[in-house]
Amino acid sequence: MTRQIHEIIYELLIAVGEDPGRPGLEGTPDRIERMLTNELLRGYSQDPQEILKPLWEHPHRDMVLVKDIPFYSMCEHHMLPFHGVAHVAYIPHGRIVGISKIARLVECFARRLQIQERIASQVADAIAEYVSPDVAVVVDAEHMCMVMRGVQKPGSRTVTSAMRGAFAEDAKARQEFLQLIDAGVR
Repeated sequence: MTRQIHEIIYELLIAVGEDPGRPGLEGTPDRIERMLTNELLRGYSQDPQEILKPLWEHPHRDMVLVKDIPFYSMCEHHMLPFHGVAHVAYIPHGRIVGISKIARLVECFARRLQIQERIASQVADAIAEYVSPDVAVVVDAEHMCMVMRGVQKPGSRTVTSAMRGAFAEDAKARQEFLQLIDAGVR
């Protein structure tokens, strides 16, 4: 597959009027191939269930919130980047997961060709399935497809959410989550 990426990038450079062999572009198809497979789109090779292991038995039953998780992703419509932060909370039911695993899970789904709404849903669904049914995710991002092309509005932000379990059904739980991510708690 990676050989295909190299050949496609080589042909793309020719199609836009460039010489892939000129100084500065020599090696570019290989660099882009490595960047896509090892960095920008590495989420395809990661398993969310494996990321969320191990779980520990623990009596904690109050909300756990990991906020301001930075992420970078690629829009599946234009293959331009979008970036922002994710806020993820869950209510343990006798089991907890390492908090770094939550950030890794966001990264796993962000490092795929994506739409922002799907990142929020995928993170929420994975935590609901493997950790706790009570999970909330808010994703706040700026999209380069709105900044660099099209409407060209830098600074505009898109906010999406996915609520499962108590966060979807209980207004108090949802409100506490939203207040905590909005609070300047540092």
